[in-house]
Amino acid sequence: MTTRRNLLAAGGLSAFGAALGLAGFGARAETFEVTRSDAEWKRMLPPDAYEVLRHARTERAGTSPLDKNYRKGTYSCRGCDLPLFSSTTKFDSGTGWPSFWQPLPNATAKSAGGSIMWGTEVHCRRCGGHLGHVFNDGPKPTGLRYCMNGVALTFRAA
Repeated sequence: MTTRRNLLAAGGLSAFGAALGLAGFGARAETFEVTRSDAEWKRMLPPDAYEVLRHARTERAGTSPLDKNYRKGTYSCRGCDLPLFSSTTKFDSGTGWPSFWQPLPNATAKSAGGSIMWGTEVHCRRCGGHLGHVFNDGPKPTGLRYCMNGVALTFRAA
């Protein structure tokens, strides 16, 4: 099955992919602190989290319990446990996915480029796992909406 990640890693970015702003991730494939083989990722992650984190899939809107979670705490990467977002930056975007207006410092990385329709792809800085997308339609003070896949996150209450 072809995914954006496989296509980019193989260097097969087409003009269509470039127009969608999918460039950049493949070039970063070897620069992560946490690396595992595909088989290791598949063994350690639930199937839905594996598909999102390692193959850039998107969970169905409204399916994550983390979307309506407003307890105080920290949201971390399900792949490597890096803290990504504070509950103080979470807001109800009405999209059906957990949304934040700002990540924690040095937590996420963005793919180069982007598109109006899909936003800019956001990855975990430490393991490279696909988290979701960031859009320029969020609340103040940043104006950003980090629209994250709940299956790519864990929550630890404060």
